[in-house]
Amino acid sequence: MKPIQVKIKSGSHTYPVHIGSGLIANLETLLHETILSHRPFIISNQLVWKLHGQAIGRAIPSAETILIPDGERYKRQQTVDYIYDELIRAGADRHAVLIAVGGGVIGDIAGYAAATFLRGLSLVHVPTTLLAQVDSSIGGKVGINHKLGKNLIGAFHPPRLVVIDPQLLDTLPRREFRAGLYEVIKYGMIASPTLFKKLDRELTAVFNHEPRALMSIITKCCRIKASIVQSDERETGLRRVLNFGHTVGHAIESATKYRRFRHGEAVAFGMLAAASIAESRGEFSATDCDELGALIRRLGPLPSSNDLSIKQIINTIKQDKKIIQGKLHFVLPTGVGLTTIVEDVTSKQIERALKQLGMRN
Repeated sequence: MKPIQVKIKSGSHTYPVHIGSGLIANLETLLHETILSHRPFIISNQLVWKLHGQAIGRAIPSAETILIPDGERYKRQQTVDYIYDELIRAGADRHAVLIAVGGGVIGDIAGYAAATFLRGLSLVHVPTTLLAQVDSSIGGKVGINHKLGKNLIGAFHPPRLVVIDPQLLDTLPRREFRAGLYEVIKYGMIASPTLFKKLDRELTAVFNHEPRALMSIITKCCRIKASIVQSDERETGLRRVLNFGHTVGHAIESATKYRRFRHGEAVAFGMLAAASIAESRGEFSATDCDELGALIRRLGPLPSSNDLSIKQIINTIKQDKKIIQGKLHFVLPTGVGLTTIVEDVTSKQIERALKQLGMRN
């Protein structure tokens, strides 16, 4: 299939998102077309590098590589400090460009390092997971976790280039691939009934990594996110809808110390909780709620949540970065493809929804 390009306007520049099978082979050409003066440093981890390092190395042989530990629990300041150390030892200057090769965690860490080292380096994303390809590599949000909450430390630092190659997904374990599909469901729920139904209809083809099916859903998600972030780059209004499922989802990740749940799985629980709250408030029909639950179940079983503490999750939500002037901004669905942002969701409503998901008091 012919590669597709989506252009995204940020406050500082416009950057291209290239989507196409086999694009990794053209990485150096795309880099030179976008960033004229650069010294490339690849940020990745051992697992990703074992799978894709040879191909990336052939594509951009001049790049220097910095490998960091794998896992959400390493999305912290110590890891960023290690990147700083390696850049300083290598004599990196402001012409350096950081190329994040990996999933959302790599993108967030490398992006935060790029935003803060020497007051800002150029950033390129080469996402290797479905979740990163449809969501986290686009929009300029970068950051790290704090012991008291997820993504509490960060910046808005748009990339100069995003290169999405669906062939990189062939090495993903099924669970990781499925975790990305929960984010696709999110995009259908917040903006596109067509995407929601398409995923439901073509799920087998998507799981089989059929190029046309994969390209279609990845491109649709990228275009939805591009439209949203161009309208509200710094999340003062419209962009908040991208947090659908993330209020409860982030709390679940934080409460389990980022070890048990993939991000997409936690978001799936968060979407189910938000749907339950919206239905109980009369803002979301039982039919739509059942349709969302059915599609989530079609992807496969979510990890058990029966031992999670409702009290701990609610306490973690109270430290959420989406609390503004003491009010929690909660994204609720009002239909497939429609959401609203409210400020009056109560702890009792959240508790009731978490009980329905099988969590304990």
